[in-house]
Amino acid sequence: MDSVASVHIERYKPEHKEAWDAFVTGSKNGTFLLHRNYMEYHADRFVDHSLLFFRKNKLIALLPANEVGNAVHSHGGLTYGGIISGSSMKVALMLEVFEAMLSYFRAKGFRKLLYKAIPHLYHRLPAEEDLYALFRHQAVLYRRDVGSAIELQQQIGYTRTRRWQIAKASKSGINVAPSSDFDTFMQMEQQLLESKYNTRPVHSAAELQKLRSFFPDNIRLYTAHAGGDMVAGVVVYETEQVAHCQYIATTPAGRALYALDAIIHELLTQVYPHKKYFDFGISTEQQGQYLNEGLVSNKESYGARAVVHDFYELAL
Repeated sequence: MDSVASVHIERYKPEHKEAWDAFVTGSKNGTFLLHRNYMEYHADRFVDHSLLFFRKNKLIALLPANEVGNAVHSHGGLTYGGIISGSSMKVALMLEVFEAMLSYFRAKGFRKLLYKAIPHLYHRLPAEEDLYALFRHQAVLYRRDVGSAIELQQQIGYTRTRRWQIAKASKSGINVAPSSDFDTFMQMEQQLLESKYNTRPVHSAAELQKLRSFFPDNIRLYTAHAGGDMVAGVVVYETEQVAHCQYIATTPAGRALYALDAIIHELLTQVYPHKKYFDFGISTEQQGQYLNEGLVSNKESYGARAVVHDFYELAL
């Protein structure tokens, strides 16, 4: 155990799993992505260096992290993963947590910390004490992604073109429903990503099915079928406040039928109207320097507006 002042640190070990997951569940800003079963589905790709922070033998914060050479990432395998804190976390205590964390990493010989903040959409309570601590330690903002989200209780509404497309989709005989056919969907997703962006999905169908077995209430697939064929689909990551589109895909036939419009409209009006936010995800590439204007315009046509996701580098 390492310590600075009253904050003590332990590196994560398997025997911490129960305490880790329980803390995430009760935290101000943790989601199911920060549970160990999600973090460890690709454990073979990362050298985990996650930390637990204690004060007076009470767990007060977590840092999901991995090491790459002389750098620490929080966490390279996750969409987000900064300090996870409980409702007792206040600004002065976060400054102590950062002092202890930086001292710990320096003593281990690391030269820099790459820090992914948790976007405020996912905070159950205000939890930006870490952003102030980053500022106090002269952390540099090196990447800013732009996402698009709808605040569901104050919707702006669809554009006229989007309303027309949804009306067309409603007359085309498309059937929108929950599905467990991740194999077919991920084949469609892979074909779409390879043809448009020359990339591949982060997850395989088998990985998504495994994750869904761990988190059946959080990972859901909604699909549109026409003539018995899957023509579009959306994988939704559902947290307490947010329905997030993790994967969105359609076929050429689906585009002609406006099948995705049918799915998104169903999700917004029938499945998730009780959520606080509907998050379409980011539309930026190249560390945030390139904005895919066609992609972001598509999301904005549903009434979504910008939410940023910040990444910091802190020299040790």
